[in-house]
Amino acid sequence: MKMNIKKVTTLKKAFFTVAILALPALCYAAPPDPGGDPDEPVPVDGGISLLVAAGVGYGAKKLHDAKKNKEAKKMEA
Repeated sequence: MKMNIKKVTTLKKAFFTVAILALPALCYAAPPDPGGDPDEPVPVDGGISLLVAAGVGYGAKKLHDAKKNKEAKKMEA
């Protein structure tokens, strides 16, 4: 299937516009704790754990779907 160059260019422009507008919201840092230790490390484990769990779930679903499609093609033949 051939895609229209104008449509692809419009989609790219829209994607980058949304990305540029959303970027400042993702770049804010938490203000330092006025009474805390400035050298205290910031925990990042919570977000990474959720991303890993989502990736594992997505991969398992893709494997399950691929196996299902392979079995369906066998049954058709």
